[in-house]
Amino acid sequence: MHGGAITSLVDTLGSAAIFSTGLPYSGVSVDINVTFMAAAELGEEIEIESKALRVGKSLAFVTVDIRKKATGKLVAQGRHTKFIGPSAPKIRNSKL
Repeated sequence: MHGGAITSLVDTLGSAAIFSTGLPYSGVSVDINVTFMAAAELGEEIEIESKALRVGKSLAFVTVDIRKKATGKLVAQGRHTKFIGPSAPKIRNSKL
């Protein structure tokens, strides 16, 4: 399985884990890290588990494990940090 595809899954399913806590939005990525441990071959089934480790006032921390379905062997593990705080207020009539 391509590393970029795995990283995309970490991003997408990390956001899903944040949604599962009841927030109406998943924020924006601050940091994403993926450690690749084994190959997943073409046609091989995988299982993915994502967990929101902590959802605070401004940051959410998520982990995503990708495993081979047949053996449970870890293919990759991702850590994802997202900013979920309020947006910065719009400044009106500002001069640069």
